[in-house]
Amino acid sequence: MLQTTTSTIDGKEITDYLGVVVGEAILGANIFKDIFGAIRDIVGGRSAAYEKEMGRAREIAFDEMQAKASELGANAIVGIDIDYEVVGQQGGMMMVSVSGTAVRYR
Repeated sequence: MLQTTTSTIDGKEITDYLGVVVGEAILGANIFKDIFGAIRDIVGGRSAAYEKEMGRAREIAFDEMQAKASELGANAIVGIDIDYEVVGQQGGMMMVSVSGTAVRYR
Protein backbone atom coordinates (compact mmCIF):
# COMPACT_ATOMS: atom_id res chain seq x y z
CA MET A 1 0.00 0.00 0.00
CA LEU A 2 1.32 3.42 -0.95
CA GLN A 3 1.83 5.69 2.05
CA THR A 4 2.78 9.36 1.84
CA THR A 5 2.86 12.49 3.96
CA THR A 6 1.68 14.55 1.01
CA SER A 7 -2.00 15.17 0.24
CA THR A 8 -1.65 14.11 -3.39
CA ILE A 9 0.03 11.32 -5.32
CA ASP A 10 2.16 12.61 -8.20
CA GLY A 11 0.96 11.32 -11.53
CA LYS A 12 -2.08 9.57 -10.03
CA GLU A 13 -5.71 10.55 -9.59
CA ILE A 14 -7.33 10.01 -6.21
CA THR A 15 -10.80 8.68 -6.98
CA ASP A 16 -12.20 8.01 -3.50
CA TYR A 17 -11.57 9.42 -0.04
CA LEU A 18 -12.52 6.65 2.40
CA GLY A 19 -11.87 8.30 5.75
CA VAL A 20 -9.26 8.97 8.40
CA VAL A 21 -7.32 5.96 9.66
CA VAL A 22 -5.21 5.85 12.81
CA GLY A 23 -2.64 3.50 14.32
CA GLU A 24 -1.26 3.72 17.86
CA ALA A 25 1.35 1.94 19.93
CA ILE A 26 2.29 2.56 23.54
CA LEU A 27 5.63 1.76 25.15
CA GLY A 28 5.18 0.93 28.82
CA ALA A 29 7.17 2.23 31.75
CA ASN A 30 9.30 -0.90 31.88
CA ILE A 31 11.01 0.02 28.63
CA PHE A 32 12.20 3.27 30.15
CA LYS A 33 13.55 1.47 33.24
CA ASP A 34 15.34 -1.02 31.01
CA ILE A 35 16.75 1.67 28.78
CA PHE A 36 17.92 4.01 31.49
CA GLY A 37 19.22 1.05 33.49
CA ALA A 38 21.41 0.10 30.54
CA ILE A 39 23.35 3.33 30.21
CA ARG A 40 26.17 1.43 28.57
CA ASP A 41 24.08 1.43 25.38
CA ILE A 42 24.31 5.21 25.15
CA VAL A 43 27.00 6.31 22.74
CA GLY A 44 27.41 9.92 21.71
CA GLY A 45 24.19 10.94 23.47
CA ARG A 46 22.08 8.32 21.67
CA SER A 47 20.56 5.14 23.03
CA ALA A 48 20.44 2.27 20.56
CA ALA A 49 17.97 0.37 22.74
CA TYR A 50 15.61 3.35 22.97
CA GLU A 51 15.78 4.00 19.23
CA LYS A 52 15.09 0.32 18.52
CA GLU A 53 11.97 0.33 20.72
CA MET A 54 10.71 3.59 19.24
CA GLY A 55 11.19 2.12 15.76
CA ARG A 56 9.28 -1.00 16.77
CA ALA A 57 6.41 1.11 18.15
CA ARG A 58 6.33 3.18 14.95
CA GLU A 59 6.15 -0.02 12.85
CA ILE A 60 3.27 -1.33 14.96
CA ALA A 61 1.38 1.96 14.56
CA PHE A 62 1.93 2.02 10.79
CA ASP A 63 0.86 -1.64 10.45
CA GLU A 64 -2.32 -0.93 12.41
CA MET A 65 -3.13 2.12 10.29
CA GLN A 66 -2.52 0.19 7.07
CA ALA A 67 -4.75 -2.68 8.23
CA LYS A 68 -7.60 -0.24 8.90
CA ALA A 69 -7.13 1.35 5.46
CA SER A 70 -7.17 -2.08 3.82
CA GLU A 71 -10.46 -2.88 5.58
CA LEU A 72 -11.92 0.22 3.91
CA GLY A 73 -10.70 -0.93 0.49
CA ALA A 74 -7.96 1.67 0.18
CA ASN A 75 -4.84 1.25 -1.92
CA ALA A 76 -3.07 4.29 -0.42
CA ILE A 77 -2.89 6.52 2.64
CA VAL A 78 -2.18 10.22 2.11
CA GLY A 79 -1.47 13.10 4.48
CA ILE A 80 0.23 10.91 7.07
CA ASP A 81 1.16 12.58 10.36
CA ILE A 82 3.34 10.98 13.05
CA ASP A 83 3.07 12.10 16.68
CA TYR A 84 4.93 11.12 19.83
CA GLU A 85 3.33 11.78 23.24
CA VAL A 86 4.24 11.08 26.84
CA VAL A 87 1.16 9.63 28.56
CA GLY A 88 0.14 7.89 31.74
CA GLN A 89 0.63 8.63 35.39
CA GLN A 90 3.78 10.72 35.84
CA GLY A 91 4.57 10.38 32.13
CA GLY A 92 5.43 6.71 32.49
CA MET A 93 4.56 5.72 28.92
CA MET A 94 5.35 6.89 25.39
CA MET A 95 2.70 6.75 22.66
CA VAL A 96 3.38 6.74 18.94
CA SER A 97 0.35 7.73 16.89
CA VAL A 98 0.08 7.87 13.10
CA SER A 99 -2.90 9.09 11.11
CA GLY A 100 -3.77 9.71 7.51
CA THR A 101 -6.56 9.58 4.96
CA ALA A 102 -7.37 6.25 3.33
CA VAL A 103 -7.90 6.69 -0.42
CA ARG A 104 -8.25 4.81 -3.67
CA TYR A 105 -6.27 6.04 -6.64
CA ARG A 106 -5.74 5.02 -10.25
